[in-house]
Amino acid sequence: MIDLHYWPTPNGHKITMFLEESGLDYTIKPVDIGKGEQFRPEFLAIAPNNRMPAIIDHAPADGGAPLSLFESGAILLYLADKTGRFIPTDLRGRQTVLQWLFWQMAGLGPMTGQYGHFRVYAPEPIPYAIERYTKEAHRLLGVLERRLAGRAFIAGDDYTIADMACHPWISPYGKAPIDLDAYPEIRRWHAVIAARPATQRAYARGVEVNPPSDRPLSDEERRVLFGQQPR
Repeated sequence: MIDLHYWPTPNGHKITMFLEESGLDYTIKPVDIGKGEQFRPEFLAIAPNNRMPAIIDHAPADGGAPLSLFESGAILLYLADKTGRFIPTDLRGRQTVLQWLFWQMAGLGPMTGQYGHFRVYAPEPIPYAIERYTKEAHRLLGVLERRLAGRAFIAGDDYTIADMACHPWISPYGKAPIDLDAYPEIRRWHAVIAARPATQRAYARGVEVNPPSDRPLSDEERRVLFGQQPR
């Protein structure tokens, strides 16, 4: 059994996508990041960076005590190794997947996140920041577009954790969608993954945990979400 400490963000979706694909038994432990639950001592004990997702594996492969992990990329890699799925076993194939997993963690996720912050959540528009992160988001999409040309998935013919990591970060902000017209390979690849039954189940879990709402963020939620501990 795996406890998944989760909120339906792009990084959270990565892990439910894997768990639904693999069939591993898991329980969601909601972490409402708008209420500051990511700062609770019991959560910080397993996720010292006060960010979700995090997991506790109650049946690790070494047969020892429950194992906790934080950071979505590390969790994907751990689960892939645990199950022997969604990562190649050969040296070169594995390194290809790891490169693109780390590319997402270091580039696509953070830069797209900054795009969303300054386009959707910043209290006032900052033209320089909007322009910078819009351009960087498109640069990264261009990298992915070229990678996908002639390939079914990022690493080749097989669906891997690299795809799971990148998929939720493709234009994730409904209030500030990124124009994907210039990226036909990304649109093709994204649609294929979105149509997978496991992906649909994963996103449905997010709706169960946090039903969609048009309510704007309160000042307190905004303050907590963007890096400051709640009062």
